[in-house]
Amino acid sequence: MKTGVIFDWDGVIVDSSSAHERSWEILAAENSQLLPENHFKKGFGRRNEYIIPHILGWADDPKTIQKLSERKEAIFRKIIQEEGIDPLPGVRRLLEDLKTNQIPCAIGACTSRPNIDLALELMDLSTNFSGIITEENIKRGIDSDTSFSEIAFDENTKRGKPDPDVFLQAANALELAPEEIVVIEDTIAGVEAGIAGGFKVIAVATTNPAELLKRTKAHTVVEKLTDVNVGTIRALLRR
Repeated sequence: MKTGVIFDWDGVIVDSSSAHERSWEILAAENSQLLPENHFKKGFGRRNEYIIPHILGWADDPKTIQKLSERKEAIFRKIIQEEGIDPLPGVRRLLEDLKTNQIPCAIGACTSRPNIDLALELMDLSTNFSGIITEENIKRGIDSDTSFSEIAFDENTKRGKPDPDVFLQAANALELAPEEIVVIEDTIAGVEAGIAGGFKVIAVATTNPAELLKRTKAHTVVEKLTDVNVGTIRALLRR
């Protein structure tokens, strides 16, 4: 039976929330801007191009938003470059288990590609993924070689989760059909995206409590990836 796995990024492979929150604080100080109360929680999982005008209220000019967004991500990368970053519990073992069993993996996340590339390099996990689909790919009709800086931002054409496009593109990268793939997610929108795409979904309770995730249509809910192995994945695809 053909088998593949698609991982979400933040909350599944890594927890980079602290570094992201600090990068917003540094950006605010650099630009003499204020951060609204609970801004990070309100913006969690959203793209910078939404956060900057709608949550922070710092700018509405697309070029200014893009400049601030790129600077924020550069700050984030500097933080993890200097301080390091580690995979979440169970990730390294699961990836090694999948590689041993020749089960291809991909990343499907609404995250900046340079951030993922750097983190994978720092964690020595760059060779574990056959495909990486990121925010640069989730506009209809854009191929994987198109730079995000070449794309004019339009909230209505950027198809983030719960739209399944990011996972469907990752499935194409693995050359597998959705019914041959397990998606591993930590957010409700991510679970919904996996279900909408026709994938089997494992929800991991890193960002949301297990009780909340059990109310979704996720096929399996686990506390950590230490509870997932190749047998779990194959059994889920046989259902």
